[in-house]
Amino acid sequence: MQAKTAKIKPSKIVHHYTLSHYIWIIVKYASLLLFSFMAVIPLVSCFVTAFKDDVEYQSTNVMTPPVSWVNFSNFIKAFQTANMGNAFKNSAIILICVLLISTIIGTQLAYVLNRFAFPMNGLIRNLFTFAALLPGIAMQVSVYSIMLHLHLVNSLYGYIIMMCGTDVISIYIYIQFFENLSTSLDESAIIDGASYWTIYWRILLPLLKPAIVTSCILKGAGTYNEYYCAMLYLQDKTKLGTVATSLYTFTGPLGSKYNLICAGVIISFIPALIVFIACQKQIYNGIAAGAVKG
Repeated sequence: MQAKTAKIKPSKIVHHYTLSHYIWIIVKYASLLLFSFMAVIPLVSCFVTAFKDDVEYQSTNVMTPPVSWVNFSNFIKAFQTANMGNAFKNSAIILICVLLISTIIGTQLAYVLNRFAFPMNGLIRNLFTFAALLPGIAMQVSVYSIMLHLHLVNSLYGYIIMMCGTDVISIYIYIQFFENLSTSLDESAIIDGASYWTIYWRILLPLLKPAIVTSCILKGAGTYNEYYCAMLYLQDKTKLGTVATSLYTFTGPLGSKYNLICAGVIISFIPALIVFIACQKQIYNGIAAGAVKG
């Protein structure tokens, strides 16, 4: 005869929370709501202000809804007056060239520093660390003097060259990612007769896709929003203006037209939003994989 086994019902676990626990939960979620509200308020006020004309903007506060939400005159005026079509073209050329050149140079330099041992390897890495600690604005006098003597001021290609030479963080991202790629890949390819260029271009560079995505996000956001260097080195604003500098068309000693500035901000935000929506899967995967590898 088989022995009957008694069914033991699992006892319900009862949590007894103290008053301090509930207070901590309230404080935690209240702080999250507060900081979320603080982050959203500038965006909402900018969106609301963009639909107001001059009279309505001067007579109401920034959070008062506009009389009409279908008033696009500010957007049209901001786009035409600030010559934003040309600004978008220049920013696109700068962004594509800077990301392409920085990716090629950064990955190649990281490949050499990580895969090859030579006497000055450690010194070069330390110099990159030292350069990353220096504030960029403190070196603008010497950089401007170099750019001026090389006749690179007030030229689009000169600005692109300068922006490609300030990418220390991305190099360290690539170096950290290379350290997680086994050297057996290189050894197997060398046995099969591959050159160092073939190993870099056909084997290692495709594996760097997560790091490249992470680096391009950081570098692209900084290049697209760059104002100080664009204002300093691209002096002909009618031909060489960027999206960041075009927004300052409506500022002056007699006052600023913030309704037109807000309209221009929304226009400049649209391309970045489209790129993010179209590539959000690759962006999230690239950041997650890059963080794990690094």
